[in-house]
Amino acid sequence: MLLGSHLRRLREARGITREAAGYSIRASESKISRMELGRVSFKTRDVEDLLTLYGVNDEAERNALLSLAREANVAGWWHSYSDVLPNWFPTYVGLEGAASLIRAYEVQFVHGLLQTPAYARAVVERGMKGASPADIERRVALRMERQKYLLSTGGPEFHVVLDEAALRRPYGDREVMRGQLQHLIEISERPNVRLQIMPFGFGGHSGESGAFTILSFPESDLSDVIFLEQLTSALYLDKAEDVTQYEKAMKELQQDSPGTDESRDLLRGLLQLS
Repeated sequence: MLLGSHLRRLREARGITREAAGYSIRASESKISRMELGRVSFKTRDVEDLLTLYGVNDEAERNALLSLAREANVAGWWHSYSDVLPNWFPTYVGLEGAASLIRAYEVQFVHGLLQTPAYARAVVERGMKGASPADIERRVALRMERQKYLLSTGGPEFHVVLDEAALRRPYGDREVMRGQLQHLIEISERPNVRLQIMPFGFGGHSGESGAFTILSFPESDLSDVIFLEQLTSALYLDKAEDVTQYEKAMKELQQDSPGTDESRDLLRGLLQLS
């Protein structure tokens, strides 16, 4: 996805059509489209030829992009969970694992990177009615694996705004919710986690369109990616005008929500009430 997006921007900057790009690598227009969407493996020769066509002659830039191509062809750890994943989700897990900054707004439930195993199990059971216990446990295990990156040395910065609705909507029994609230209080103390709560009392706010995630990467020439999960698919947006709107919404959510200390106090209050 990262390499594909970069190749698309290079092509568009030169005013080259997908058809012309496809012709240069002895392929169809649809293959260029699939490459730019990250839905096909990358042959080194194809990437080299496209970079030449797009006027990328700087050796360092070419090597960096060819390195991305090699990395894109290596199956990530999450591929072992492909039997229980929707076909659009591995792309997100790969992007999440490459990000240096993750910003998110959640309204339905606690963000997956912050869920306890018991809470995650309750969420998965609700979303996968009729699934076997084994499949449910594999989905929970995947969620816990994703969290290891957040908690690892050199893990990403994670800035998340949780709507109060996500904390009051019960998944699992009373003990599950108490455990989840306590976990949020504890993990919010980590130096790379910034957790804020958008309270009911604020009223309408800039997150009215629903949950979203903004992924930023250490490579300065790679644009941010907006992830929007839908019922049967997902959208990955990286055009400047889209990114600008979502970054504006996130900035407003962060400004309008209580700070981290006040948000922890809100969590403690909810814990006492639970």
